[in-house]
Amino acid sequence: MASAIPKASRGSGVPADAKTFFGHPRGLFMLFFAELWERFSFYGMRAILVLYLTKHFLFAEQPAYAIYGAYTSLVYITPIIGGYLSDRFLGPRKAVLAGGVFITLGHLLLAVVEAPQGVQGSALNGFYLGLAFIIVGTGFLKANISVLVGQLYARDDMRRDGAFSIFYMGINTGAFVGPIAVGILGETVGWSYGFGAAGIGMALGLVVFVLFRRELYDVGESPAPEKLASKPIAGLSVEWLIYLGGLAGVAVSWWLVRSQGVVGTALIVASLATVGYILWTAVAKLPRVDRDRIFAALFLIALAPLFWALFEQTGSSLNVYTDQSVDRVVFGWSIPASVFQSVNPFFIITLAPVFAAIWTRLGRAGREPSAPFKFGIGLILVGAGFFALTLGAPAQGLTPAIFVVLLYMLHSMAELCFSPIGLSSMTRLSVPSMTGLMMGTWFLATAGGNFLAGLIAQATGGEGAGVERVLEVYGRIGWVAIGIGAVVLVLAPFVTRLMHLDQLGSVDHAMAGQNELGEPGAAGLDTRGEQVPRG
Repeated sequence: MASAIPKASRGSGVPADAKTFFGHPRGLFMLFFAELWERFSFYGMRAILVLYLTKHFLFAEQPAYAIYGAYTSLVYITPIIGGYLSDRFLGPRKAVLAGGVFITLGHLLLAVVEAPQGVQGSALNGFYLGLAFIIVGTGFLKANISVLVGQLYARDDMRRDGAFSIFYMGINTGAFVGPIAVGILGETVGWSYGFGAAGIGMALGLVVFVLFRRELYDVGESPAPEKLASKPIAGLSVEWLIYLGGLAGVAVSWWLVRSQGVVGTALIVASLATVGYILWTAVAKLPRVDRDRIFAALFLIALAPLFWALFEQTGSSLNVYTDQSVDRVVFGWSIPASVFQSVNPFFIITLAPVFAAIWTRLGRAGREPSAPFKFGIGLILVGAGFFALTLGAPAQGLTPAIFVVLLYMLHSMAELCFSPIGLSSMTRLSVPSMTGLMMGTWFLATAGGNFLAGLIAQATGGEGAGVERVLEVYGRIGWVAIGIGAVVLVLAPFVTRLMHLDQLGSVDHAMAGQNELGEPGAAGLDTRGEQVPRG
């Protein structure tokens, strides 16, 4: 039922008298549905990407994995740029809208450039161009829609983790339906029908965001509207120059998506530059409490590449393993391999309320595990998932589908200990002037994980490789994840001290304070999202 926002949350980005739905600002549910359709398009397309390359363009497994790894890395690198442009110029609202337009164009392009099987040439270049549009669009959208969720709440608002869990359920609802709809259409009707369905999904997300954006009130507006409207070059405003820069980014991404080595180098350079800048800012400009929190956030970020390198076998080597080595026949119907990628979001949807209830109950008792401890649990679970598959696979013949389902269940439990907690921690631990950058850095670490995932997938394939090679690689990476997870559990109390959780609501904190009108701001943000000076 709708009600006024409780007094405990005053100081959030929405007005104190704004309506709520089930205790949360209604803007949360608008973002929920917008992200649902964006994830429908992304995960639906991802489910058939490697299969499309190997079955339609007739790529060998290793080059298909290389393209997949380069693409999935790039969609998590570009949020660094999108986060920066949002922090300085566009604001999250305009960034999300621009990203949705680019992504829609990319998916629709994939749907119309299909050529006969085995024919590459211009059709393959058109396919790369569609991926490039999606890469740039994701850069504008992905980090900034999460920032919008965070800005709806004060930093010390107890509803924040619950809000991100709700938001994460929106992500996984789209991720659940996408592979089923797009996978069945793509594998059984025609690849262009699958890609077309993904494009329609993103278009629906755009419609939801535009029609109900009023529910965000002032949250997410441009931090510098006067700069955005200025016209420094040829009568073009800064805003339109940014959008034209996005088109230039499409051209660059079109080239990079085929160049795994260049992407790897770019990841290293981007990581060193970004983390170096964050560390310099933390040491040189931030007070001790803020500096410690940034250090804690960077510790969490450092764990992301390993987690996602294992988890993201889903769309590459595990997808092909399911297609070639798993008994998928149920009641006489052979389930398309891509449909199995809906098992993970199914478990997320069903288990997320359980985990949210557990965290809430433990929190009320003062016993909720810290974010670092949850990360350690997540790493152990993702490693255990691979053992479920390696131990269940028979010496000969097809692997029973139940063991793939068990792997996805353990990975889903791991994800609930990792991803929503990471999203919430980035917005909670950063300072306002760096929120988009920190969220972008989180996705940069995810990009590194996706790149490593491509390398791991390539290690499972190659000439003469069989099921034994795949299971051997899975066993090794499983042990690595479990070992590092155990170390993280030991270090968790020390990292938690750096988070200074007892001071999140303190008025002398850099993120607490008033807006430029002298009224309570959004977690210390003024109406433009800038950091408010203390005093």
